[in-house]
Amino acid sequence: MKRILVFQHVPHEDLGTLDYLLRAAGFEIHTVKFWGADPAPGNLEGFAALIALGGPMGVYEADKHPYLAMETRLIETALDQDLPLLGICLGSQLMANALCARVYPSGIKEIGWYDLAPTPDAQNDPLLRHLRATEKVFQWHGDTFDLPVGAVHLASSPLCANQAFRYGHNAYALQFHLEVDREMIDTWLDVPQNRDEIAGLHGDIDPTTIRSDTTRHIGRLENLGAQIFADFIRLIEHGA
Repeated sequence: MKRILVFQHVPHEDLGTLDYLLRAAGFEIHTVKFWGADPAPGNLEGFAALIALGGPMGVYEADKHPYLAMETRLIETALDQDLPLLGICLGSQLMANALCARVYPSGIKEIGWYDLAPTPDAQNDPLLRHLRATEKVFQWHGDTFDLPVGAVHLASSPLCANQAFRYGHNAYALQFHLEVDREMIDTWLDVPQNRDEIAGLHGDIDPTTIRSDTTRHIGRLENLGAQIFADFIRLIEHGA
């Protein structure tokens, strides 16, 4: 059975809807749960793809979270080996860092539902071609990254220019969250650390508004995620 390596940083930020799609396609999922001090493999031998998920820590906080340096090295290995690679939120920032791009606080937080626009290069991209001219996507981040040299810019938002990129043919970085469903969003809003983060923004972000927006937008997001993730799975199958 083909195996997928997943890097998970906190309990509530898991594969979400992508979990079912991968298992339905016949993949075995090996998840490294860093908060539980799971050991990561020394190399990527035997894995058909690598997926790095989100988390509240910053790429530049390896002194607090030593596994980030090891994780970056394995992402570099995946890039060198042209292994299918998907980075979501923190995972996208780790990819940018592995490609020697700067990762830093953006000065403003996107938490909730925001407009996303594809770039012209997204129109013919194997995955991001499914994006409409404007999409409402779910976000939860305060950091951003410069576009790595050689990467193809695929999406932006009014508050964050670099929302997605492709590097080579197999590596994708998504700052936004396509893997969430309504239950996952509700869970995130109830996590104490997340509640404290929102409270610290002094009313700029309203959880009630996020829940209401979720009712309006989650159906389209789940359909969009299913389309894009299906293409990512085909990319893995093609290389496996």
